[in-house]
Amino acid sequence: MGTVVLISTYEMGRQPFGLASPAAWLRYAGARVNVQDLAVSHIDMDAIRDADLIAFYVPMHTATKLALRTYSKVRIERPDVPVCFYGLYAPLNADYLTRLGVDTVLGGEFEKGLVDLYATVGGGNGNGPETTDTIVGLPKFKVPDRSALPGLANYAHLDRGDGREQVVGYTEATRGCRHSCRHCPVVPVYGGRFVVVPPDVVLEDVRQQVAAGAQHVTFGDPDFFNGPAHAQRVVRRIHEEFPHLTYDVTVKVEHLRKHAALIPTLRETGCVLVTSAVESFDELILEKFDKQHTREDFEFVLQEMNNAALALNATFVAFTPWTTTGGYVDFLRTVSEFGLVDSVAPIQYAIRLLVTARSGLLDLPDVRSIIGTFDDAALSYPWRHPDPAVDELQRVILALVNTGQAAGQSRRELFRAVWESACAAAGVDGGPPPDDVAPIATIPFLTEPWFC
Repeated sequence: MGTVVLISTYEMGRQPFGLASPAAWLRYAGARVNVQDLAVSHIDMDAIRDADLIAFYVPMHTATKLALRTYSKVRIERPDVPVCFYGLYAPLNADYLTRLGVDTVLGGEFEKGLVDLYATVGGGNGNGPETTDTIVGLPKFKVPDRSALPGLANYAHLDRGDGREQVVGYTEATRGCRHSCRHCPVVPVYGGRFVVVPPDVVLEDVRQQVAAGAQHVTFGDPDFFNGPAHAQRVVRRIHEEFPHLTYDVTVKVEHLRKHAALIPTLRETGCVLVTSAVESFDELILEKFDKQHTREDFEFVLQEMNNAALALNATFVAFTPWTTTGGYVDFLRTVSEFGLVDSVAPIQYAIRLLVTARSGLLDLPDVRSIIGTFDDAALSYPWRHPDPAVDELQRVILALVNTGQAAGQSRRELFRAVWESACAAAGVDGGPPPDDVAPIATIPFLTEPWFC
């Protein structure tokens, strides 16, 4: 029996599904599994010294950068041990990881790949399979094993907006996505495919988290409405068994419009928050991203959400190669006029487009004309806006948001500061923010607002 160490560095304040799921598979295969979530604890070097295989879970950009820091320490301590990186950002950065000495890269459905890798190193030859950036097939599913993970209370909570906080669990009803948004890291790995997790497996995972104290569950599907009938089955069964359990989901604007009739169903079954990557209100930028929705679609969806008394957590990429200082002011004006100031996390006003390896954005000539050589340390292509004033504005806004949040400023106070800086940069007298909507005190939000 060999020992596998699974390491997560960051998963937006969640108890890592990417540790719990492969842990179940590996233990079933006979492995001793040590799970380490470095977001809430320090690395256990004794476990590293005893490991026969070490695997880093890298579901996002920030997690990958943090994992690489730990990887360098692990390699010093154990230059001989096979190391695997798995998750969305592993295949995106496969070339760089291989150059650093990572033995195996697994993307997409990684559980069976980790079991196969364990069987190889557990056999005593000490060698892993060749690096691959393909999706590893997942022939069946297992209920994630969360027994050795830190308790849910160690992670982000749901702030109900009225002074109450709820302990949050996390699960997935589907993986991958059927769409092809150019800037999305899911697309290069899944190529328009998605995988449905059986409702029985999802329900059992929710059961064990409720038993561990979860009062709310986040569904981490890239798009919960990729399979709308499946989504309905899952939430109805969960609500039937746990009528007081709340949840949140992520759904494209396109799907919220197409399946608007399901919005009341979400509300009726306990959904309190829907995250949607709106990205922009500018039609040109939406076209460049291939988002497949328009500003008018968003307005329709927002009205439907308001009618259902369901909160919308809109996320944006505020700074792109096509953003102008005037366009940024218009973006803020629209946020305010739509009554979104209380529901948009301030960091969203400062998000700058990330161009990763294998990004669909690289197909656009106007993107290729402004990017530099791939930056291994940053795990992205650097780019400069044709108008330096836009890049400077982004730096100013990011500093404003970071400083304001550290000082405990409210979302409205931060919005006003961002608005004033944007108007100054654009050379316009914007006056006070155009906000006729009374402050809303009961909009729920997760206490970890990052989305990358």
